[in-house]
Amino acid sequence: MNEAINPGPEIARQAAALPEISVVVPTFNERDNVTTLYQRLEATFGATPWEVVFVDDNSPDHTWQVVRELSRRDPRVRCIRRIGRRGLSGACIEGILASSAPYAAVIDADLQHDETQLPKMLALLRSGEAELVIGSRYVEGGSADSFDKQRAGISAFATEVAKRTLGVKVSDPMSGFFAIRRDRFEKLAPELSTQGFKILLDIIATARGELRTKEVPFTFGTRLHGESKLDSMVAMDFLGLVLAKLTGDVISLRFILFGLVGTSGLVVHLTTLFIALRLLRLPFAEAQLMGAVVAMTSNFILNNFLTYRDQRLTGFGLVRGLLLFYVVCSVGLFANVGVAFSVYDQEPIWWLAGAAGALMGVVWNYAMSGLFVWRKR
Repeated sequence: MNEAINPGPEIARQAAALPEISVVVPTFNERDNVTTLYQRLEATFGATPWEVVFVDDNSPDHTWQVVRELSRRDPRVRCIRRIGRRGLSGACIEGILASSAPYAAVIDADLQHDETQLPKMLALLRSGEAELVIGSRYVEGGSADSFDKQRAGISAFATEVAKRTLGVKVSDPMSGFFAIRRDRFEKLAPELSTQGFKILLDIIATARGELRTKEVPFTFGTRLHGESKLDSMVAMDFLGLVLAKLTGDVISLRFILFGLVGTSGLVVHLTTLFIALRLLRLPFAEAQLMGAVVAMTSNFILNNFLTYRDQRLTGFGLVRGLLLFYVVCSVGLFANVGVAFSVYDQEPIWWLAGAAGALMGVVWNYAMSGLFVWRKR
């Protein structure tokens, strides 16, 4: 049995005071970084009452165990361990809503953000000059020189898309380093997406210019331990978020991603059909069946890793989910054809009937997939 760990008198005194700021840190496989980040936060805030909320997505490297040990030594450290759901945006939302201070900051666990800017960000919030303060790499004094050319190009492109399509005015809407008044965040929270990585862009777009915003420069550092969480799926996450905000959130981010995956499935289907007919010399019926199965498999894999990444299936659940997805999509095909024929009977316009049938198929597949394939447990 472990002995109780008593905090020192200075830590106990600060922990007894109500925190002025809660620092939310989403984590996944960051066990080598969290202790260093905690020590840096402790040095940064000094006598200012603070707390840190680590939100861990059940890391295989047991990041949550390291955080738990920290919390036994310092009551200002809290750990939320999430089971069965993943995603940076969702982790940030849960962490901020679980915080106890009037102001909340979000910072990555990879030590690439400059925690020494947090007191300045807190001062701007406390004074009323701002309701949202962004750590920016692109204002004067900031730097993203640690980016390689590819990442710098992607960041610049995404920033420009966000500015032009969503009317975003800040210089670095893709930043993952920011602080916000918790009461203002709580009003926005029901409209935010729990998916994806760009929680700040979601906040800015959802607020529609109603948040007084300031930017403070910081130098983006180099990751020392662990691996970057950025992958090719982030681009689709970003595109889905932009489209969702353009529709005023009438269509959810998840549905848009499901539709984008379905569109890629059409390309896969036609490509497979061409190969089966021209190269394998199969009869059309067999080629069409092969195309359908390959496309459904492709859609399932992409949806599992992108659309439903927060409910990702693994192990036997992956096989079971694939079989259920085949069934759902097969029934969806009948719904597609039925609606198309019905529309064509009323108005014999082929493209209108085809579009109506396709939309019905997507809606059916999306609804049934959520109920039976990736249902929340």
